Formats: sequence, structure tokens, C-alpha cells
Amino acid sequence: HSFIHPFRPMAGLVTVTSTAEPLLPPLTPTPMNCSTWDQRWGAPYLHSLAHLDMQLYQDFYTVWVSLMVCNCLMLVVGVVLNSLALYVFCGASARSSASVVYTMNLAVADLLVALSLPARIALYHSDGKCVACSYVHTFSYFVNMYCSILFLTSICIDRYLAVVHASGTLHRCRTTRTARCVSATVWFIAVVVTYSFQVKTSSCVLLPALFYLTILEFLLPLLAVVGFTLRIACFLSSSHGLVPQHSQARRARAVRLLATVLVVFMLCFSPFHIRQVLVYFRVGVRVDGLGQGVEHVLAYHITVTLSSLNSCLDPVVYCFVTDTHFGRLYSAQKGDMGPSSRGPTTHRRSHRGPVLCGSGGSQRQGPWRSDPRLLKLEHGTLPKI
Repeated sequence: HSFIHPFRPMAGLVTVTSTAEPLLPPLTPTPMNCSTWDQRWGAPYLHSLAHLDMQLYQDFYTVWVSLMVCNCLMLVVGVVLNSLALYVFCGASARSSASVVYTMNLAVADLLVALSLPARIALYHSDGKCVACSYVHTFSYFVNMYCSILFLTSICIDRYLAVVHASGTLHRCRTTRTARCVSATVWFIAVVVTYSFQVKTSSCVLLPALFYLTILEFLLPLLAVVGFTLRIACFLSSSHGLVPQHSQARRARAVRLLATVLVVFMLCFSPFHIRQVLVYFRVGVRVDGLGQGVEHVLAYHITVTLSSLNSCLDPVVYCFVTDTHFGRLYSAQKGDMGPSSRGPTTHRRSHRGPVLCGSGGSQRQGPWRSDPRLLKLEHGTLPKI
């Protein structure tokens, strides 16, 4: 039941059992070798990547134990943080906005990533004999990874519309209904695409399909995040000094949000997709002392673990997206937001800015009145929901 292919031992080195062949099929298969490939491997290709044979486990025991410790830590931290986030967000249904919808779906995807880690551990310890664990691991991993990527991209685009097009026509797209439609579409695409790889019977088109998937669901979102981040940075730089002093902290929070999204992309998702590209182009990464193809097997397990790390890093994004509203929502869960617990709205004059009215007022004084976008910034729309 396990896919083990020993290679010729190298003189003076430890013999390593490798799975190089299923990882590196011909780039342009001919009908002959395509047929042979299908007869030998076919659909189990994705599942064979997740299998850690006993020989490889023994030869790299330290690496294996380290990865398992990391998976256990991510399981605990990911479940706790994302469960807490969902608990808080569920109490904000009456105050939901586009940002809240995207963030809730991101929290669900991260929680499912964490909950799928036990299946990965069980698969490794079963020496590849747990077929159900193989399907659960590969399906949940790809679905939730690409959902996380697309929801992070959606949050970045939402921030772009909120900051740069605060008073334009595009700002009208920032509705909860639009966000829910986008979220449902993301889940549908991720499930359908991943399922198509699970049941694929011809590996002649599997690696090219994975390569195109890397472009569509990683490279393009990454370029979008970088582009919108630069656009927002340029807008904030050009408006520097034209907004009230109390908005400076909000601008800094928006920049930290975008920086966090970029860090998550580069740290968690880039290594896995770089490996996918190297495998597609049959670029060998030779490491002294390893058998042929073993480096790609180890790279798979390490990059998969890094990809799952996003379930622990995304809660940082939640805090930046929701601003101080996150704390108010948590207080609301405890009943601290009732009318009796808050005094009447007071009107205070800023030392450096215009007169600010309470929630019922609409009058504003100062030079920002002529620019609706800067009025939005002055009102605190920049990083808030």
C-alpha cells in the first residue's frame, strides 16, 4: 500500500528510500510514457506526496519529530485563537460589514486548517496505510490554503476601496451582500478545484494543472496584494499632513495590516508554491548525503507545515482589520455595551483638528470639508470596518 522505490546506494552514504519518481514525472509526456505513468500511479499522485515511508522516517527522525512538534503547537494555538475570533465575530452579526464577513470566513478556513492537523499526523504514523486520512489531509489542506489566500486578498482589496475610493462609485461595492457572495464563490471554487484533483485519473495533466493553479490562486493574488498595498501607501503619503492628528494612528494601523498580509503570503505560502514550480520544471535541488528526489519529499513536508502556520498568524490580521472595534465587540459579548453602561455622547473640541460631533451629528468644520475622501479619513473610516 505504500509507494516505496529504493534507489542505488551512494558510496559511503546512508541508503535512503525515496519517492522521486512520483514527484518528477516527464514535463512533456508522450502517449507511451503517459500510459505507463497512469498504470503505475494515476490518481494516487497527490496522496503519495503526503505519505512518509518508514525508511524515510527512520533516516530523518529528527526532522520528523520537529515537524510533529510544530504541528501539535499549531493545532493548539490555531484552534484556540480562531475559535475565540469566531466567538467574538458571531456576536457582531448586527454590526457586520464587508471586512467582518471576509475576516469571519478567513477564521473558519484557519480553524479547519488546524482541525485537519490530526489527520495529517495519523496519516504519517500509519505508514501510508490510512487511505481516509490521506484524502482528508490533501482535501482539507488545499481547500483551506487557497481559501485563506483568496480571503486575505479580499481583505486587502476591501481596504483599498475603503481608503482610496472612500467616496467613489467603487466604494458602494463594500456591502455585506457583496462580501457574502464573494465568500461563497471562493469556497465553491476551492472545493470544486480541489475535488477535481482528488479524482483525477490522468497524471499526464496533473502537474501542469497544479502549475496553472499556482499561477491563478497564488501568483495573481500575490501581485494583487503587492499592487494594492503600493497604491494605498502612495495615497497615504500624498495625503500626509492633510488629515487630523488623531487619524495618524489609524493610518499607521492600516499600513501594519497590509504589511502583515504580505508577511503571511511570503512566509507561509511562497515556499510551497516555489517547490511546486521547481517540481514542474524538474529542477533538482541536490543535497549532499541524500538520495535522488528525497530533497523534494522533505521540502513538501516542510513547506506544508509552513503553509499551515498561517492559521496562527492570521489572528494578527483580525486585530488590524477590526481596529478598536474588536475590543468593543468583545465587551459587547459581556454586556458592557448597553445604554446604561455608557454615558451620553459629549461634544469635544480637538486641540488640533475640527469640531467633532457625536453619533447623531453631521456638522464638521475645517479645511477637510471640501474633500470627501479626507472627510472619510477624518471621520475614522480608514482602518475601521
